[in-house]
Amino acid sequence: MRAVVQRVSRAEVRCGGRRLGQIGAGFVVLLGVAKGDTDSDAAFIADRVLGLRVFADAAGKMNLALGAVGGELLVVSQFTLLADTESGRRPSFINAAPPDEARRLYEHVLSLARKAGVKVETGEFGAMMEVELVNDGPVTIILDSRSRK
Repeated sequence: MRAVVQRVSRAEVRCGGRRLGQIGAGFVVLLGVAKGDTDSDAAFIADRVLGLRVFADAAGKMNLALGAVGGELLVVSQFTLLADTESGRRPSFINAAPPDEARRLYEHVLSLARKAGVKVETGEFGAMMEVELVNDGPVTIILDSRSRK
């Protein structure tokens, strides 16, 4: 499972001209589910996202996690994070999980974040969407459950 986590001052996602989700300060998480990912991968990603200490403390140092600052999440499914570009210029998405399994694990990440008491907004799984955000910092972190120690 791969996640691109962007610290934002605000963000929203739209589909077909209607707003699906909107947050203030927090994280936009673009989430891709790979073939073979499990509930363990979802738990790892949720734990890392919620625990990332990239918000400023009183001294201005990146030291606080999302919950400590009352941050929100906007989580958007993005199978293109699993693109294989090794052969040629047209990406292959053969490494992405099948839609039903990807949706289940995507929703598992959402439920884990909500259980932690975080406000979670989403896009529409599998849809073409527009994501608008103001990257704060900018701070952008890439997480991959397969590279955990």
